[in-house]
Amino acid sequence: MMHKNDINYLQCRDNIYYFVRRVPKDIHKHYSSQRISLSLKTKSKRIAEHKCKSISQRLDDYWLGLRLQNLEIPALHLVQSSIDDDSPKLTDALQFYLILKKQGKDKVFVRTATRNTNYVIKVLGDRGIASYSSSDAGKFRDWLLEKGMTIRTVKRVFSSVRAIINLTISEQGVDCNNAFSRTYMPEDDKVTLRKPIPNEDIKTIQNKCIEIDDDIIWLLALLSDTGMRLGEGVGLLKSDINLNNEIPYVNVIPHPWRRLKTKGSERKVPLIGLSIWACKKILACNNDSIFAFPRYTNQSKCNSNSASAALNKWLKEQLTNSYQVHGLRHSMRDRLRAVECPSELIDQICGWSNKSVGEEYGKGYDLKVKYKWIQNL
Repeated sequence: MMHKNDINYLQCRDNIYYFVRRVPKDIHKHYSSQRISLSLKTKSKRIAEHKCKSISQRLDDYWLGLRLQNLEIPALHLVQSSIDDDSPKLTDALQFYLILKKQGKDKVFVRTATRNTNYVIKVLGDRGIASYSSSDAGKFRDWLLEKGMTIRTVKRVFSSVRAIINLTISEQGVDCNNAFSRTYMPEDDKVTLRKPIPNEDIKTIQNKCIEIDDDIIWLLALLSDTGMRLGEGVGLLKSDINLNNEIPYVNVIPHPWRRLKTKGSERKVPLIGLSIWACKKILACNNDSIFAFPRYTNQSKCNSNSASAALNKWLKEQLTNSYQVHGLRHSMRDRLRAVECPSELIDQICGWSNKSVGEEYGKGYDLKVKYKWIQNL
């Protein structure tokens, strides 16, 4: 005998019976429509009632499963997997990863890998890497989002966890899939893009730099006409600055206290305009230091975060619009575009990664060609 509610799910149109039922509000997020409508492909009311009862019962069971997934289970991280899993635990995978990868890396690398691993352990427990499932990864993603992280940050966390697990899988021959490798990431509509700084505001910044004339301002002036990354500038040695060359330039190379972001980041950047003024100030400063900016750099570390905070605060005080120092790098790309500089050359001046395999062949553009275009700014 049919339940009264099941009868309510039956509709007859053009002598054909249909199953029509609304999706409960608490599971709307799992559906693209708030109503289910299925043709039962029969004109017989008796057959339609039988099919309706069966479909309704299956839906109730499925929806119960969805609701149970959303329940917070106390001490879930202490539950041992029923799977016979002898794969390395996540903490073991982390230690193995750091042993192989941390050479030449700074403290931030180790701290980031450890922190992201601890996130997983807090939510899912320290388990064998083969025991994590795709649904576990989805739960982990949702937890990160609930903490207020942006999708961009969540993707970085997942990238770190994936790399840690992948290395153990490949190096130790573990026969399993990486549960964190194909997790769906929704679109991020809250991303705030770093705005390029318009030319007129760059001129205002540069004029104020000459008025104030101190070491942190020299750094800002250097960045304004080179398109260098903040960390690249902060970590320079005085010997990286070459003013006596036919074309003055800065030699951007890796140092123990400051590694470079990509292989293409190692380059020679021509100096023009206020960047030459800044370099002259740096070399003329009698501070008995080998570093261009000893306030932020020493033999063991390069504190670009402190430099960034100081410069961003200064920009906010000096300009009516809210800009960040990284906007100068975005502006350099626009300024080079404006003089019709080839895209590949822009990448080599600013140290962006190659966009095609063909760009990796050959030695690239020499200093004279770079200067030819950058002097037109």
